[in-house]
Amino acid sequence: MIFLRKSAKGWDKVIVLLSIPISIALFVISGLDVIRYQWSQTPSVLKAIGFAAIIASFALIFLVTRENTFLSGIVEIQKERGHKIITTGPYQYVRHPMYGGVIVWLFCIPLALGSLYAFIPSLLMVLLFILRTFLEDKTLLRGLPGYEEYTQKVRYRLIPGVW
Repeated sequence: MIFLRKSAKGWDKVIVLLSIPISIALFVISGLDVIRYQWSQTPSVLKAIGFAAIIASFALIFLVTRENTFLSGIVEIQKERGHKIITTGPYQYVRHPMYGGVIVWLFCIPLALGSLYAFIPSLLMVLLFILRTFLEDKTLLRGLPGYEEYTQKVRYRLIPGVW
């Protein structure tokens, strides 16, 4: 498991470990809500919007993976691979577009599946990604040459014009 590598930061290991049961809860709650107990009713139009936004989030994630060959399951500076700042594609608008795509995906799963209760674990996961974004930014500022200048050019972490 990649997050158990020696190079993984302690806080990153904690975030990844916390995300595992929350991710499982997202789908268990969705199943219990929609199939077993039908706690919440979601209009079909919201389900359609959820599915469409999931496709859009996957498109963004695809663009990010195509643009950034330094993507990793853990937060690390890959000096042995010549890690450098990516400033093209989605990275010209926000510093962490992958997390942005994943956050959209996390909000759209409950919509697409029709479970309002699944927003609880989704929101918890989003909070973990926001925390990870903040901590990753601090790590990159300390260890990746030129990152401070990049933060001056690309001011927003996840949402252009917001944060």
